[in-house]
Amino acid sequence: MNPQGDRLTVPGRLALLKETRAIGDLVRMLGPLTAAQFRRSALPQKKLIILVPGFGSDDRYMAPLGHYLGRWGYPAEGWGLGKNLAGIDIPHTLEDLSGHWRFSRKADYRGEASVPLLCDRLSGRVLRRHQEEGYPVTLIGWSLGGFLSREVARDLPDVVERVITLGSPTIGGPKYTAAAPFFRKRGMDLDWIEREIKKREERPIRQPVTAIYSKSDAIVSWRAAIDHHSPRVDHIEVDAAHLGMGFSPRIWALVLQTLAG
Repeated sequence: MNPQGDRLTVPGRLALLKETRAIGDLVRMLGPLTAAQFRRSALPQKKLIILVPGFGSDDRYMAPLGHYLGRWGYPAEGWGLGKNLAGIDIPHTLEDLSGHWRFSRKADYRGEASVPLLCDRLSGRVLRRHQEEGYPVTLIGWSLGGFLSREVARDLPDVVERVITLGSPTIGGPKYTAAAPFFRKRGMDLDWIEREIKKREERPIRQPVTAIYSKSDAIVSWRAAIDHHSPRVDHIEVDAAHLGMGFSPRIWALVLQTLAG
């Protein structure tokens, strides 16, 4: 099923206690965010940066990072699609998916392709913004937002020039995340999702990918965040809570370094 065999598991419930560290990230964020307020903005880079929030969040989660990057000359905007509910809020059938997805027929379909449907929506948004601005696109996504960013880059290789993910699963969909029970309660077949998504690796992501992950992540299994297929992936390990990755000054610095590199 996956390149790491049975080592891939959902983070344990006790590990969720580690996520309280995100409060510290919120506090530490205030220093660089305040300093950025007084920083003389650098000349804007000729890039279009789109920030993609994770499951259950919206553009407000990524806004502090966007403000920070903007003061350094990298203006960033939100994804503009509202709250990321993994597509479960969008009525659809398998036939509504774009031709980029090659799903097997499923008689008892329960919305297993809701995230791919959301990928299609984001692809449309990214393509439209690219056409409006004329700049190559960099996608920065947290958690599920990173997964969406990766798949959009796979489908739009001539539009997306780089992807940066923060604690994002690269395989299995929600199967190896703390959200797995939520999707199972909706009757979704997570094994089917894993098998179908795996087909996408036949078309590797050719653009540079920076995958930032934490072995103490209590929401997404860190092993599921390791990309074994993209030929230009750079993994960066940090010690951070999953919920605080969007607020971590250390991660902000890594993102800035990647954009400048």
